[in-house]
Amino acid sequence: QVQLVESGGGLVQPGGSLRLSCATSGRTFGSYAMAWFRQAPGKEREFVAATTLRGTRTYYSDSVNGRFTISGDNAKNTVYLQMNSLKPEDTAVYSCAAKYGAAATSQFSYAYWGQGTQVTVSS
Repeated sequence: QVQLVESGGGLVQPGGSLRLSCATSGRTFGSYAMAWFRQAPGKEREFVAATTLRGTRTYYSDSVNGRFTISGDNAKNTVYLQMNSLKPEDTAVYSCAAKYGAAATSQFSYAYWGQGTQVTVSS
């Protein structure tokens, strides 16, 4: 019943910026916690950022804190991940995830997932 579709990935040079979008089919955007995870080839999926919309609280991994910003647009049922000062180590498939209720940093807490969008940071 909840569908997520990511977009906005691509190739960017180190130090550049990208904005990822996650369009949702949720009827009540504020009822869900949204998160971004990423997975590089040969590595485990890792937490990137999450938000609990009811409390307007955000959470970030140490590796992206200060560079990435998660936000949402209730009117468009869309969550964004603004990525600045990108580094080669940010290269990964970025996936949007959703769960009902409070935000969490564990991938196993999220029931709904998008298919992912590729982000490549390279010169």
